Amino acid sequence: MKALILAAGLGTRLLPYTRHTPKPLFTLNGRPVLDLTVERLRQAGCRAVMINTHYHPEQIERFLAGRSYAIPVSTRHEPEILGTGGAIRNVADFWQDEGPLLVVNSDIVTDIDLARVFAFHGTHGGAVTMVMHDFARFNSVFVDPADWVRGFDPSRPSGADHRLLAFTGIHVVSSRVLDFLPPAGPAHIIDTYGAMLRAGLGIKALIVRDHYWQDIGTPESYRRTALDHMVPIAFETAFGRRPNAPAEVQPLQGDGSDRHWHRLEAGGRSLILADHGICAQPDGRQEADAFVHIGRHLHARGVSVPRIYLHDTFAGLVFLEDLGNLHLQDAARTAAPEARQALYRKVIDAWMPMALEGAKEFDTAWTWQTAHYDRGVILERECRYFVEAFLNGYLAQKASYDELASEFEQLAVGALRFGRMGFMHRDLQSRNIMLQGDRICFIDFQGGRLGPLQYDLASLLIDPYVALGPAEQERLLAYAVKVLAGRTGLDVQAFLRGYEYCALTRNLQMLGAFGFLSRVKGKRGFETHIPQALATLNRRLSEAGVPLPRLTEVATEATRRANA
Repeated sequence: MKALILAAGLGTRLLPYTRHTPKPLFTLNGRPVLDLTVERLRQAGCRAVMINTHYHPEQIERFLAGRSYAIPVSTRHEPEILGTGGAIRNVADFWQDEGPLLVVNSDIVTDIDLARVFAFHGTHGGAVTMVMHDFARFNSVFVDPADWVRGFDPSRPSGADHRLLAFTGIHVVSSRVLDFLPPAGPAHIIDTYGAMLRAGLGIKALIVRDHYWQDIGTPESYRRTALDHMVPIAFETAFGRRPNAPAEVQPLQGDGSDRHWHRLEAGGRSLILADHGICAQPDGRQEADAFVHIGRHLHARGVSVPRIYLHDTFAGLVFLEDLGNLHLQDAARTAAPEARQALYRKVIDAWMPMALEGAKEFDTAWTWQTAHYDRGVILERECRYFVEAFLNGYLAQKASYDELASEFEQLAVGALRFGRMGFMHRDLQSRNIMLQGDRICFIDFQGGRLGPLQYDLASLLIDPYVALGPAEQERLLAYAVKVLAGRTGLDVQAFLRGYEYCALTRNLQMLGAFGFLSRVKGKRGFETHIPQALATLNRRLSEAGVPLPRLTEVATEATRRANA
């Protein structure tokens, strides 16, 4: 048995993702669909495989060059797309003298028994075998009660007892098909099959049932196929066995990011799925890549983060440990003052290993934004973000970044000069901290990088979602400094000066984010936290050890506008 995998299509229904990656190289659990198809053909007894190419052929060639298959696998490039019929004719030298050819579309994922398909072809004497099934969305082929194909136009009446079925994209052709194909140029195989029927040649339908079949021709179907493929593997990886029934999928409420979160439940066990979306730019580090690499690094260093069981960063799917539903925000808001202080001290104790151990052997290539928290991040992604997204975008204040530039530069210099460097989570607020019994666990670490520890500590303490009072913040800051000094030989005064700067830069970033998420993303719930964030900014500016008069004036005006 020889086989042809049809891989020359443009993948227009999968735009924009196929602009950079041909459809056959879309992955399921890290393996391209093309690779899975070749392996299934080998397992079915195929002796050699030909793959036709047209779109991004160099990527397919490069991928195949890096593989070592147990059977010969070669390609045939089509400068002009020839269609299925033309592709079959174009590789006639590969197969016509050695018996029938098994033809498989490269964009289908199925468990149909291909060895059975090929064996069936030899039993009926027809020129072609088409593997058919009942798939309502694609049903378009008339099949008679004896399972012979009778027509391909569902708009034209056929026999009263004929059924409409769908073509799976798997067929076996004999050399007789070559007599009905034009000698050159594109050829549509269904037109060819129609001509064969009119000439009296038989096309037999092999009707399959109780099987899995999906095409990955659209983003939605690709995502569905990736989930179908990976969910059982994820449960087996996490719990030692696959579920006996499909997992129930429960959407979870997201936050500021564009990712989608789901809880998967099966057999009394559950996992969390973080869906980052299909890879948009594979030539650079993606958010999903950073999430996986940083998460696994932190877990290996003993940091309390959820275990990642399975991932496919091209599909954007990451399966991880389910930590429940209790965020620090919820627990802190309902706790009595002393209990809240005790809870935050436990959070600080759990944060220390992330800040210190997380920096050890940290590879900055894992990051997807910047490798370090540096001057550029502070000025562009915090200070300018505050001006453009919050002051001007949200409040329509018409503030000038240039008029504030010298004071922003002071903040950047101070934050970096006095920063105690380590692993920086960069969004260490109460919604990103989970409580599971006595365990405190950190999530959403994909923005992690190397930077001043004071920034994460400030993120935790000035967090408007909980709104700790100034006295509470000062007590917790003193506790953190004492513990950290005992572990690292800290310069306390320098650390506190750095904290002052980082608290201000974090405050600016928060307001920029609240403005952007509320106005641009339409997530109006973030507006409720703007008054608290502004109050904190005004207080910290009034207590700042370094005068920042222009920023103070702007913050005062922003508060007036926000409260108007």
